[in-house]
Amino acid sequence: MAKSAFLSPRYRVLLAGVFSQILCIGVARFAYTPLLPVMQQQTWLSDADGGWLAALNYAGYMLGALVAASLHSIRLKDTLYRLTLLLAVLSTAGMALADNFWLWAVMRFVAGFSSSGAMLLASGLILHWLISHRQRGELGIHFAGLGLGILLAALAVELMLRLSLDWQAQWWGFSALAVALLVPAWRWLPRPATPPAGSSAGGRNEANPPTRTFMRLMLAAYFCAGYGYVISATFIVAIVEREPLLAGAGNWTFALVGLAAAPAVMLWDLVARRIGYLGALITAMILQVVGIVLPALTDSLAGVLLSAVLYGGTFLGCVSLVLTMAGRLYPQSPARLMGRMTLAYGAAQIIAPALTGMLAEATGHYDTGLWLAGGFVALGAVLLSWLRRVDQTAQRLDAEAKAAPMG
Repeated sequence: MAKSAFLSPRYRVLLAGVFSQILCIGVARFAYTPLLPVMQQQTWLSDADGGWLAALNYAGYMLGALVAASLHSIRLKDTLYRLTLLLAVLSTAGMALADNFWLWAVMRFVAGFSSSGAMLLASGLILHWLISHRQRGELGIHFAGLGLGILLAALAVELMLRLSLDWQAQWWGFSALAVALLVPAWRWLPRPATPPAGSSAGGRNEANPPTRTFMRLMLAAYFCAGYGYVISATFIVAIVEREPLLAGAGNWTFALVGLAAAPAVMLWDLVARRIGYLGALITAMILQVVGIVLPALTDSLAGVLLSAVLYGGTFLGCVSLVLTMAGRLYPQSPARLMGRMTLAYGAAQIIAPALTGMLAEATGHYDTGLWLAGGFVALGAVLLSWLRRVDQTAQRLDAEAKAAPMG
């Protein structure tokens, strides 16, 4: 741990979040995406089965979101965060134990539960630490870990395929990587102190509650965003590999998604300071629509790579912007709104992959699912545009974002 002495406390905390993202999302969640076509080739796994496993992953995520939202003690949140790190390791190793649908179903569910630790609990703990230490409450660096996790998962599968490892050996390889990631994710995030009485942020907990209009439209829009996000997140490698002219490019396409996502979260923080949170979110969703539907419009490599950049550069920005807004509205307990937003996002992620898998099995392609996903995200952008015009909470958040210092 000598190396950590050269890092400021702020960056140790943020890097703990990065490593938790790589572990719980990149490995426990997203290793499944590049491994899906490998498992389909080497086992009995069908399109519909693959979609159901993805749906169970998001059901686990929703349960994690419910638990996270129900906890009020920051000490309990910290304990659950550390439990999810362990579950991420165990659920990754569990995928390698046997070729059995029900085992995989349980492991995907547990992996989904663990991913809520990095997305919600770590986000809330980090925001709490930043605000209580008078640091800027932005989560761009934290969420960069998700993009790095996607990149790492894609490159790891490509490397293991070149080493001629089968699906089972690849899951064991990811398990070893998960153990290594556990250490900094656990040790670099300090256990929270009891919130000091008279904290400067304490009085803001109820000062900026969102209006009913804000909650209704934001929840509906975030549901739409979740539907669009999960289709490419789950099936992009399988979509690319199914095109005869693109066979072999699936993992590289997924790696490009991660490469675009990692810096994009910080870029969207800067965009929000220029045009406000809602303006940045609407822009990201419009670009994401193009990224989602491009593979249905063209089978050229250039089109697919552009799709990967647009999708990777926007989906994580949407999540980061929404969760940052939650932190602004509830500085002392950001999970309060994060949990509700994530339930909307997660509900779509249970429905969408199962439906898309069945559509793909019935039609032999994913085009219908891609157009449906693009339509949902477009609807979400329309809802946010309406929200931006009519709601005082939205206008206040945009004003706060624009007033943030640029340094």
